[in-house]
Amino acid sequence: MQAPQGAPGALDGLTAQQREIVILAGHGLTNGEIADRLFLSPRTVASHLYRSYPKLGIAGRRQLRDIIDQQITPGAGR
Repeated sequence: MQAPQGAPGALDGLTAQQREIVILAGHGLTNGEIADRLFLSPRTVASHLYRSYPKLGIAGRRQLRDIIDQQITPGAGR
């Protein structure tokens, strides 16, 4: 996986579980769907997302998709 331009290694600062949750949320899954898939509570998922946003330099869930797209498909997005 290559880092996108302007956000080198955006996901590198996350724990493995945070990274997995962020990717799933970026693909449109709800906290409940992520919780079911990872055997966590929705509240735990929300907590991981809340702690991930400052590490990613974003304000909320709507910005996750762009970061995920850039991480998975370099050069995509803008």
